Amino acid sequence: MTQALKASPGPAPRASARRTWLPSTLLWQTFLLVAVLLILALGAWSQIFRYFQEPARSRDVAQMVVSVVNLTRTALINADFDRRIDLLIDLAALEGIRIYPAEATDELVPLADTRPLRLLMTDVRRQLGDHTRFASRWKSLDGFWVSFRLDPDDAHDEYWVMLPPDRIENADSFDWLAWGSGALIAALLGAYLIVARINAPLRQLARAARMVGSGETPPPQAESGPQEIAVVARAFNQMTGNLARMDEDRALILAGVSHDLRTPLARLRLGIEMSGAPDSEVTAMVTDIEEMDRIIGQFLDFGRGDSQEAVGPTDLAALVREVTEPYRLRGVQIRLDLPDALIVPARALSIRRAVTNLIDNALRYAGSDKALDITVDAGAEFARIEVADRGPGIPEAEVERMRRPFTRLENARTNTKGAGLGLAIVDRVMRMHHGRLELLAREGGGLRAALCLPVGSAAGGSDRMRRPASGTPRRS
Repeated sequence: MTQALKASPGPAPRASARRTWLPSTLLWQTFLLVAVLLILALGAWSQIFRYFQEPARSRDVAQMVVSVVNLTRTALINADFDRRIDLLIDLAALEGIRIYPAEATDELVPLADTRPLRLLMTDVRRQLGDHTRFASRWKSLDGFWVSFRLDPDDAHDEYWVMLPPDRIENADSFDWLAWGSGALIAALLGAYLIVARINAPLRQLARAARMVGSGETPPPQAESGPQEIAVVARAFNQMTGNLARMDEDRALILAGVSHDLRTPLARLRLGIEMSGAPDSEVTAMVTDIEEMDRIIGQFLDFGRGDSQEAVGPTDLAALVREVTEPYRLRGVQIRLDLPDALIVPARALSIRRAVTNLIDNALRYAGSDKALDITVDAGAEFARIEVADRGPGIPEAEVERMRRPFTRLENARTNTKGAGLGLAIVDRVMRMHHGRLELLAREGGGLRAALCLPVGSAAGGSDRMRRPASGTPRRS
């Protein structure tokens, strides 16, 4: 048998070109890009809005500050000197405005150097005079502090007035953020719907392409929607139609090949057997003709593609017994380890062909003088048919290559028998069943070739697999 060790996954290709944090689907990549663009646009718009809104806001606040200072100055000038303290107390209690006389020893903290505050101070100084000072802290009190003079020409008659911070700060400064966030969410939702509408036909095309890759005929794709998507769908439908016609032509050609080649071979064999040549020569020539017929059969099996046979409940144990019985009658040593029954959904003829190919390959490369071990069992997800031989091994790097058609080992090229299609046919049958072909090294030398079939729901529970009542596997 073509020997193969299970291929260990090599080092994954470097993903430096693709950032691992990016989503893998076109839908989320496009949505992420649109989301980033919308967020950047909202951020730029908010900065532009604030830049042009700040001067107007500063003028309004400056007018309010000037009005408070002017009213406070007027009240202090017109109030009796003895009533000024009461006036200051009333302003603090009723309006939250504190007024203190300025002193040379005042400890001041200047306002922050921001554009809105610079615009505010410029507007206030323009109306109150250049002598106006500002502070964010006067002694130990934090607030918005503005100095003013009762007499603009008297620098010694200066006061500090503190306005409540809520009169200076824009209480509605973050209202736009809430509205902007709502608009952003609505825009993102719309972007998602748009991208999903574009991505839906692409997902359908991807599913149809996978069906084509597995040998199935996909349903026609809708040629509607955006023009670009419709063009792709139309081209895909045309491609699948061409492939279907090619399959029909291939089936017709194969039918002709089967008749035109095998019929002369049958006549040639009959002529050789009736030629009267020595038995040894007749046997050798008949063997060569049988090998040619078998190779033609492999070409036909591979060329037919996926079987159109319907999937149905299949007893793998009974199938293996039927397949191996002719080999045992020919004297081939086969040891079986089978349950009484193992029912799985499968295409019985295709599985029979796959098991036959594995046995033929094992006999070809391991020899008929060494016993083959065939095991059938089931796990939670897969049922296994394993054919184990004692043939030679192959380099690990050859494993995947041996699954391809028309491929043989380097040391087997001198062996003219076989076309290198046995494992390729088996691998195709397994992919058609959504299973897999495992090629594993056997302890002590040799190969374990296993057909792994999904157990599905052909039979449920303990009825799916039955072993002898003694609990020991039956060996034949």
